[in-house]
Amino acid sequence: MDSPAPKLRATAEGWLQSDNVPQWPFMTPALEGELTEAGELSLGRWGAGEIGRLRIVGLAGPFAVAPNRLSGANGAAVIASPSAPALLLRGVRPDEIRQNSGGRLVVEPRGDDWLVAGGVDADEAARGLAAEPARILAEADAYARRCDQLPAAEPLLRSLVIQGAHAALSSVRAYPDGAFAGLAAGLAYATPARTYFRDGYWTLPILQRLAPATVVAEIELLASRVLGDGEAPSGVILAGAHADRFEQRRLEELALAAAHWRRGEWWSDHFDSPLFLVLAVGDQVAASGDDALARRLWPQLTAVFERYLTLRGPDGLPMKPRNDRDWADEVFRSGLVSYDLGLWVGALDVLARLGETIAPNLAVAAREEAGRARAAIDRKLWRGDAYVDYQRLDGTAEDHLALDALMLLRFGAAPEPHAEAMLGAIAARLESRRNTVQPYGDFGMLCAWPPFARPDDLRAKSAFPYRYHNGGEWPWLDAVYAAERLRRGLGGWRYPLTRWWEWCLAQGWAGPVEHFSVPFGRGSLLQAWSSLPAAVALQFAEVVLAGDPEADPDPA
Repeated sequence: MDSPAPKLRATAEGWLQSDNVPQWPFMTPALEGELTEAGELSLGRWGAGEIGRLRIVGLAGPFAVAPNRLSGANGAAVIASPSAPALLLRGVRPDEIRQNSGGRLVVEPRGDDWLVAGGVDADEAARGLAAEPARILAEADAYARRCDQLPAAEPLLRSLVIQGAHAALSSVRAYPDGAFAGLAAGLAYATPARTYFRDGYWTLPILQRLAPATVVAEIELLASRVLGDGEAPSGVILAGAHADRFEQRRLEELALAAAHWRRGEWWSDHFDSPLFLVLAVGDQVAASGDDALARRLWPQLTAVFERYLTLRGPDGLPMKPRNDRDWADEVFRSGLVSYDLGLWVGALDVLARLGETIAPNLAVAAREEAGRARAAIDRKLWRGDAYVDYQRLDGTAEDHLALDALMLLRFGAAPEPHAEAMLGAIAARLESRRNTVQPYGDFGMLCAWPPFARPDDLRAKSAFPYRYHNGGEWPWLDAVYAAERLRRGLGGWRYPLTRWWEWCLAQGWAGPVEHFSVPFGRGSLLQAWSSLPAAVALQFAEVVLAGDPEADPDPA
């Protein structure tokens, strides 16, 4: 049976085209929302949650999707202002307007157009109503051009880069006074408004190119929540009324207090978060050539180094407690976790490099520690053609192949022969097109396979095989895999870089998704760290534009 036609198609300009109303997300520094295929538009305010809904009447196809802009037939358009908390409706009209209690939503005509404005209060909504339609159009055109970072690419890849740049840029959020309010993880993360260490880290590569000042602001915001002993939460809750309401709930509800130990912390004490701070600082110094940020944050970086030294086990490697507090936050990984140990070696290398001019004694200690860690990782976790996912505290191992174990390759913790062997194993077992045992055909990458062996290591969505951390598709991990092939000059990079995006377009998802599973659906739209495939395409632009010499590479 032939596959149904894709709901979205990439045009030569890198826009997305649809015959019917697509699932269209938008995000700006203040407002965010989603238009459903039925024409219902939900509007939210970063930090306040959903502020209202309305129906868009008069939409007719074909449709074209650009960053924060949906265009239809006869000049109809819905356009989110890049600078004001407002949407411009042109050639259509609003109907069935519903106001929620969390903020302020106002709809007013402007000649033949309509302005939809919103915010935390009437003052912010009034600023949206003051926006001039002509200015909204001009700024929206300029924003779309800013996102078009690889115009020489063919339509699929060009659209991937445009939408990836949009996902990252639109994650930059603002308080009502315009001050920086962190990077949003995605469309579904507005209340309480929070910014994450790991999501932020994987969003920074493309922002380093497009908005370098934001990179420094995000790193400093995250560093402010690193404790004196080097501990850090999964995310930082931003200030505001939403944070006060969440704090009151935290004090009243035992389950919330058990996860979020302190005010301003979202999911306290995550094993990977402090390491991402070190890595982010290292990347920023390398990109800018200026170590001023590292010098300012050296007390936090030192505390992180000392923290993980105290977590070392008999083999000299940091041991993760049996909890669900790293990126795989629905899996109770414990002991020696390949993903976390890759980050640890990367952080040690950063400290050794930066410490040469800031703290020479610490640099020597970090370099020696990195050497010992590399040897121990190879001794304890290598199994034939790949590294195990994790070796538990009791000595048993979850020895399936996990895509996040690529941190060992990305941060140079694996000897090259083992790295190349592991890339072959990933091609053979985690590329769904090659894995004929998994039942869902060719959709992209599995993040782990076979499914986890012990059900008691799993909870929530990940308890289901092929879902979330248990084999779901994660674009940011695809990008890590593609980058490892690209930087070695290996073919076969295009499949992980683009197949997930082909699948998204086929489903009508107009923007990078957080994750998806064929039998279970998708996560959040406009997910910031799903900009990483676009960042990788730009990093290796010359090679990528030349094309993948191996459309169907030999996994060996």
